[in-house]
Amino acid sequence: MDSVISEGLSGLLEWSDPIIFDRLREAYSHSVADPLAGRRLARLHARVWRALISGEMHAFEMLRRDLVAALAAQGLDLDCLADADSRTMTELLEIVVTRFRRSRRVARGYHLALTELAGRLVVAQAA
Repeated sequence: MDSVISEGLSGLLEWSDPIIFDRLREAYSHSVADPLAGRRLARLHARVWRALISGEMHAFEMLRRDLVAALAAQGLDLDCLADADSRTMTELLEIVVTRFRRSRRVARGYHLALTELAGRLVVAQAA
């Protein structure tokens, strides 16, 4: 089972960066009036996601702390972060369901990987 999850995470590392950034940029464009500030938040948040997918939990925690501070500087709270994460997770799941439906094994790996990521996000939000 762990190898299936690893394959899914590895696949996400290959193709998900632009999708994650786009979804985060869109989320922050609704919350931040300054487009440049929104892009900076999206870039930082995308780095948080990259560390999460890579399993680099120490880097994830440090980057997430930086993100929380950057959000606060823009007058945003953790609900904004949770909304951006939710939009991103939903987009990734929709892509997996649509793009990989013909390959059960690959789709299963991605589904399990996304479930793993969701669990890591829940733990991070609780902290």
